Amino acid sequence: MDTFFRTLISTSPNELISYEKYIGSALYHPEFGYYMKDKQKIGRQGDFITTSNISDIYGRMMATWFSHVCTNSQLDPVFCEIGAGNGRFAKAFLQEWKERIQTPLTYIIVESSPFHRKLQRELLMDDFPIVQVENINEVNAFEGMIFSNELFDALPVHVIEKENQELHEVMIGIRNNELYEQKVPLTNTDIKLFLKESQIELKEKQRLEVPLAMVEMIKGISRALIKGIVVTADYGYTNEEWMDPRRVKGSLRGYYQHQMIDDILQNPGEMDITTHIHFDYLIQKGEQENLELVSKLRQDEFLLQAGILKELANHYDPNPFSEVSKRNRAIRSLIMPSGISSYFHVVIQQKELKLKWSDFFSE
Repeated sequence: MDTFFRTLISTSPNELISYEKYIGSALYHPEFGYYMKDKQKIGRQGDFITTSNISDIYGRMMATWFSHVCTNSQLDPVFCEIGAGNGRFAKAFLQEWKERIQTPLTYIIVESSPFHRKLQRELLMDDFPIVQVENINEVNAFEGMIFSNELFDALPVHVIEKENQELHEVMIGIRNNELYEQKVPLTNTDIKLFLKESQIELKEKQRLEVPLAMVEMIKGISRALIKGIVVTADYGYTNEEWMDPRRVKGSLRGYYQHQMIDDILQNPGEMDITTHIHFDYLIQKGEQENLELVSKLRQDEFLLQAGILKELANHYDPNPFSEVSKRNRAIRSLIMPSGISSYFHVVIQQKELKLKWSDFFSE
């Protein structure tokens, strides 16, 4: 057991910590956190894969779409990406902008990981001017667009469970040099407020993740954006979907070398930890911060509306490894009913704008 976690727990009240504190430390501690370490995390050599690492088409499509929105809204071409990882999305976006759009662009990256900031500089700085900051609160308020892909699913969460008709928070302690769970009566008023605002009533033995950290992130996003749009791509459920019996155990899990790990108390700091996000809460809290919902649609539907089929090249090429063949396969993989995009949704919000559907998507 890592000395850090042993000390953290032993010095906490009742020698217990919340899942939120555990996940926050396991992922984001400056020295021990998974995301902070100098190691490959994304792609074949890492622990998980993202849409933008399948192909550059995702980043290129977003650049074309953002240009379309800027034209229709007179928005400044300022694009802020939160959690840019290895920088592959940014590179694809910037390449498309440089090749096809060419108007001046400001590209801001919010990235807490020193290792990822280094990767981004190595990949981008020679060819593209970017602005890097560590925290959303360091961004000078601007007009434009804020984008994130799999940001909210990586934020720490509390965990609650209903047992004997009483709500409990699931805490973490240490015994015999191993981490273990202990349920305590729920006293956290912020969690109680979340349940009230979300109108969620847990069933007996149901476990649920509570995304309190989401609120501060949404507030930070709204503070950074004077006027513009917010686009969030992630996997998650609505409140109604959370009540499905298949979700009774919640969604908290880890990933290590592309293998799903049910017990995230194993090897803290060595694996990615993720949860499905609460879409209704994201939208509700956004509206409280003046972020008006435009649409929530599946990622494959978003890409189709944004015109991804126009990028398919008509060709006959017997070589399946040609660039055109690979690009067409990547496009199809993003819009296939069983592909990665079918598990993601895209939430579009606007602030201080009154744009219509036609301003976002061509008919």
